[in-house]
Amino acid sequence: MKILGIGNAIVDVICKVDDNFINENNLTKSTMKLFFDENKFKKLLSNLKIEKTVSGGSVANSIVGLSQLANNVGFIGKICDDEFGKKYEEGLIKENVDFFYSKKKEKLPTGTCLILVTPDSERTMCTFLGTAGKINEKDVSIDAIKNSEIVFLEGYLWDEGEPKKAFDKAINYANKVAMSLSDLFCVDRHKSHFLNLVKNNLDITFANEQEILSLINSKSFNDVITFGKNLNKHIVITRGEKGAIAINKKEVFECNSEKNLKIIDLTGAGDLFAAGYLHGVINNMSINESLVKGTELSAKIIQKIGARI
Repeated sequence: MKILGIGNAIVDVICKVDDNFINENNLTKSTMKLFFDENKFKKLLSNLKIEKTVSGGSVANSIVGLSQLANNVGFIGKICDDEFGKKYEEGLIKENVDFFYSKKKEKLPTGTCLILVTPDSERTMCTFLGTAGKINEKDVSIDAIKNSEIVFLEGYLWDEGEPKKAFDKAINYANKVAMSLSDLFCVDRHKSHFLNLVKNNLDITFANEQEILSLINSKSFNDVITFGKNLNKHIVITRGEKGAIAINKKEVFECNSEKNLKIIDLTGAGDLFAAGYLHGVINNMSINESLVKGTELSAKIIQKIGARI
């Protein structure tokens, strides 16, 4: 197997809303808010018209993208044996992704992410992790990890307690580790831990400009370049309209964004960029070619609803 993704198994529920809905519900546009109260989450969902449901989660989106590019890939994520759980598993199998998890009845339901798309195409996410957030080291197959060239992890999954043990197990047995910092919220919440991972455990780190600036406590992108060069690792940073850059050891590579796109929904832009870039890595493409592939997939996905090409 080329790449094994380990992440939150979340059913994406996509809805269109106006800016008033965001403000009335005390949400911050373009960020992700975690809900811990299932009833509050259901109440929010009950007022909305659902456009689409899909087997999601950040790394799962990347893994499906890699599968669509004809790569042999797998995924581990915790689901419940309920209606959404069955849909989730069916969705991955349909996309030719090996799913290394046997679902059973859990105390909590399958995780759900409400993706609210405003008229400016920005997406605001409300996530009820459900059983996805309860992943533990027993859920992670050592054989699946050892049999993959790269294990791809998401920052969303990292939390104290059981999920951290699953994360550590994956890192310990992996041949090579890539990780996405996932979200500004995650970086701010786990800054010292993430910094340690980036410096000491990860072979490839994916981040957007906001996330990497927060990680190093800076407002200057020049500081990011200096940090990346001093790190002597492989960091890939997406910068929206400014394109993307990769810093590998001391070298910096840049790629422009695609222009004149009809942007409909930014959901999954980072996930599919990572898919394109990792496709380049596992197929021995150059860093420049990998950046172009990531940019190409990202440009495709933002011109349609959802995170599936």
